[in-house]
Amino acid sequence: MTGPSTRPDGRTIPVRGDLAHIRLAGVHFVPHYAVPMPHRAAAERASVRVAANNDAEAIAALKFRAQFDVLDIAGGWAWGEVPGGSGPVGYVSLDQLERCDP
Repeated sequence: MTGPSTRPDGRTIPVRGDLAHIRLAGVHFVPHYAVPMPHRAAAERASVRVAANNDAEAIAALKFRAQFDVLDIAGGWAWGEVPGGSGPVGYVSLDQLERCDP
């Protein structure tokens, strides 16, 4: 990494101040990198939100059984991205997700 860092768009790139997707190591400097844990939408419409609460703006909806790559779990919420590398990135309530079988 050389030169000043740029602030990435947190809605399309899975990076926040404390954590980023492992594919971003060497691109964005954060204290921790995570390997995604594949989950899928267990509800008819699982909302991807900008923050970990039900009142936060919904930026996308996952269709039933759509994949969501979880990078962090805290307080009943999962933070991650829709696979594909261009987002959306956000929070989904854990009760709307189920872990994919390996």
